[in-house]
Amino acid sequence: MFATPALAQDGKGDVNEGRLKAYTCMGCHGITGWKNAYPSYHVPRVAGQSYDYLVAALTGYQNGERNHPTMRAQGESLSEADIRDIAAFLSSLKVAE
Repeated sequence: MFATPALAQDGKGDVNEGRLKAYTCMGCHGITGWKNAYPSYHVPRVAGQSYDYLVAALTGYQNGERNHPTMRAQGESLSEADIRDIAAFLSSLKVAE
């Protein structure tokens, strides 16, 4: 479980916009409990990850530096603002120990 995310305070992205834009992330990355909807393969934890890491990863999928067909398709559909907003939201999540 996770607590309510804090609002973005440094202008990196809009947490509330990111919450709306990250809906497609939830199915595979399964934010709650870090379990994905398809347990037959490993999906990395994204809740609470570093903002900079998330921006770099999504940008890498967007421009083809990272190779994963599903994530490439997701990345290609995102604007730079979308990536910053999603990263702001996901990095703001505080995951219970």
